[in-house]
Amino acid sequence: MTATDEAKTGRVLLVVAHPRTDALTAAVARQTAERLAAAGHEVDVLDLYAEDFDPRLGPEDEPDWSDRDKRYSAEVRSHQRRIDAADTIVAVFPVWWFGLPAVLKGWVDRVWGYGFAYGRSRPRLGRKRMLWVGLAGYDRDHFAAKGWDDVLDRTLRVGISEFCGIRDAAVRLIHDTQASGPRVLAEADVAVAEFMGITAAV
Repeated sequence: MTATDEAKTGRVLLVVAHPRTDALTAAVARQTAERLAAAGHEVDVLDLYAEDFDPRLGPEDEPDWSDRDKRYSAEVRSHQRRIDAADTIVAVFPVWWFGLPAVLKGWVDRVWGYGFAYGRSRPRLGRKRMLWVGLAGYDRDHFAAKGWDDVLDRTLRVGISEFCGIRDAAVRLIHDTQASGPRVLAEADVAVAEFMGITAAV
């Protein structure tokens, strides 16, 4: 992010994936929404649990490899419109079993369908940016020793974002989240600010 990019603002889709509103993940999401709004961004908060999103992929939303213009369910189309409207997507989630929570994985499975997120010569999401902010209970050394940071980076940044044409994507893991809530909030704030080019306190 260059200095000239700092003044740029736009629409951000903030996707939240935690069942409790009093969880640290929810606190990070609220802080992120406030930070982005204060910097001039228009923020659309998509709380998957609060909106009762069903992560199960049924026949109506199963990709049809012979029809990239398939008409998906009304719920999926509404989520796709919110993605279309965003310049940047920020996903805030807890790292469970060294991966995405089921509700967030299901959101990708259902909403990022063939013909919408991928499968076209000109990627529909190609001009968007994406930041994955994951809160992990284990400390950084444990994650590094097992190679989980790299696994998550490849899965989220390369396997999902880049596969769907989003080249400007990043994964930021906040480790050891059970040790200190204030420290986690501070690290998450820095991660979001750096990715979005927000350098001054707001």
